[in-house]
Parts: sequence; C-alpha cells; structure tokens
Amino acid sequence: MNLPDNFGIAITITMFAGLATTIGGCVAFAVKPDNLKILSLGLGFSAGVMVFLSFMDILPEACKMLAVNYPNSYDWLVYGGFIVGIAIAALIDYFIPDHIDQQQLFDCKEPMCRHRNHAVKRAGLFTAAAICVHNFPEGMATFLASSQNLALGISVGIAIAIHNIPEGIAVALPIYNATGKKRYAMLYSSLSGLSEPLGALIGIFLFQLFMPQILIGFLFAAVAGIMVYISFDTLLPLAREYGNGHLSMIGIVSGMLFMWMMMILLG
Repeated sequence: MNLPDNFGIAITITMFAGLATTIGGCVAFAVKPDNLKILSLGLGFSAGVMVFLSFMDILPEACKMLAVNYPNSYDWLVYGGFIVGIAIAALIDYFIPDHIDQQQLFDCKEPMCRHRNHAVKRAGLFTAAAICVHNFPEGMATFLASSQNLALGISVGIAIAIHNIPEGIAVALPIYNATGKKRYAMLYSSLSGLSEPLGALIGIFLFQLFMPQILIGFLFAAVAGIMVYISFDTLLPLAREYGNGHLSMIGIVSGMLFMWMMMILLG
C-alpha cells in the first residue's frame, strides 16, 4: 500500500486533534460544575470555526478537486456529498447520542440519594464511548485533509481540536465528580480522543484499497456536511444551554474571525 508523502505530518495533526480531549480533561478540574459559561463560549467558538471552515475552505476545495474530472457535474457531486455527510452524522447522532445532560451533576444532592455517584460515573463512561464513535469519522476527515492539502489539514485539525476540548470536559467532569480521582478522569478523556488517529489509519487503508482518487473531492464535501451538522445540532444548542444567547454568539463570531485570520496566515 502506497502511503501519502506527508503521511507522518498528517497522522501527527490527527493525533493532536484527537488528544485535545486531554486538554478538556485538564480544564474540567478548573471549571466549577455550576458555572459553565466558559464552556458556552468554547462551544460557540468551536461551532463558528467549523461552520466557517466548511463553507469557506472545505467545500471550495471539494469543487476544485472534482472539477478536474467532472467539469460539467462537479457542483452536483459536491451537493450530494454534503447531503451524504449530513445523513451520516444524523445516523450516528440518532443511534449514539453524543452528550449527557449536565444537570445530572447537580440534581440529587441530598444524602438520601445513594446511587448518585454510580449514575454520574456511568454517564461519564457512556459519554466517553459515544465520543469515541463520533471522533472516528473526524479522524478520517483530518487525515484526509492533511494528506491532500497541508494548510487545509492544519485548519481542520485546529477546528477539530477546539471541538474536542469541550468533549474532554464532558467526559472528565462527571467521572471526576463521581470518583474524586483525577487520573481516572484524565484516562477516559484521553482514551475518548484516541479513536481519531485510529480512524485515520483505517481510513487510509480503505481509501487506498476501495476508493479511487477522484472520489476524494466527494469525501471532502461529506466531511463539510458532518462538521456543519455537528455545529448546528450539538454545539450551538449546548452553547445556549450552558450560557445564554449573547455568550454563544460571541463565541461563534470569535471562532469565525479566528478561522478567517488563520486562513490568511496559512494562505
């Protein structure tokens, strides 16, 4: 199997993006469970980054790739790929919910509630398993982008990493709250991100064996669909839930401006 010339860099970017959940695990120890405004800002920021990147970078790149081989129908292929990405994300979201209600951490504070710690720990472990499933296609997306266009791959890697920090918090916070042990919380938040480099390795194997090079543009469009779905279905509702409309909007606009600046610098 012939690996891309920049395989090492691509897998490194994917590893960095995946293990950003560990950063979220560290942040969880400093964030008070009943004050999640910083999480609201972070979720809005991540959504702004991912939506801006999808429409301003990934989709135009998909058009450029497909126009070479399909000059008369590339726009419909991009359109179809985008819809396929949304459908994939919706199916994953339907069968594997990707977050828990943070109110589980605060309800049931009375001494009579003897099963609270078990329930909260179980919620944290379930969240870690769910995030592993969600991160798998993200790892494929990051690796694919990095192997084809390094500047785009760096942008996607940054966007996914920012998105993974709140996920690390969502895993570590309930486990730490239930067990009081930082090492367990850090372990599970880190493991939840390792599915991204695993997804990259499996993805490159499948691409090499079963998918012709001309379909990479279609996959780029699907990646954009997945990222947009995650932003609007998960990140933005949670940003408003944990903060308020103004905080989430500040995060969204900041994320878009940050990504715009990064595209200019990486240029």
